Amino acid sequence: MAPPQFVIFDFDGTLADSFPWFSEVLGDVADRWGFRRVADGEDEALRHMSASAIFAYLGVPRWKVPLVAADLRKRQALELHRIRLFGGVATLLARLDAAGLRLGVASSNATANVQRVLGAELWGLIDDSECGAGLSAKHRRLRRLLRRARLAPRQALYIGDEIRDIEAARRVGMAAGAVTWGYNRLAALQQHRPDRVFHRVHDIERQLLDGASLSAGHAAAGLSQPP
Repeated sequence: MAPPQFVIFDFDGTLADSFPWFSEVLGDVADRWGFRRVADGEDEALRHMSASAIFAYLGVPRWKVPLVAADLRKRQALELHRIRLFGGVATLLARLDAAGLRLGVASSNATANVQRVLGAELWGLIDDSECGAGLSAKHRRLRRLLRRARLAPRQALYIGDEIRDIEAARRVGMAAGAVTWGYNRLAALQQHRPDRVFHRVHDIERQLLDGASLSAGHAAAGLSQPP
């Protein structure tokens, strides 16, 4: 697989370790919006589901999903001091930029949240972004990023941690990269056949800059390892 010219990242679960915070506040969000709390022992099963399947499982009507997502973004904005980048992300972005790759972010999180967690220096490495996307609208954001970059889908790679990230890339004809340290488990991600699988943050640099390619079909089996 040829190295991409444009590498677009998801944010939560891919660049930023926000899952512990999300798990902690989800109960309060459920109470406010009237859907079922995640019961003890259900967390692991949910990590094998897509975002839409999770909301359906918890009894969230489709019309409430954008409201719930907006509530989560606002809550996170008040507690961004608790959100940290995964180890190695700063070095990764700097090295990809130094190698001449174009960098982007496509996230359902708010632009202000992404900027503050990345910090001014790393945000300055991002060539373009599309944030605040609805949970099911990432493909539209990816198309806009490609249009502004004047690149064909085959020249770009979208890297995320969820099934919906793979689906969004597929809808625009882009290659999909999946990280195994985020929300969805490796087994769930592999069912959707991502073009690349990354087990550690360093794997992204190694595959993209050294020309290595680990497709889902050739990725090592087993549990995901910390980045």
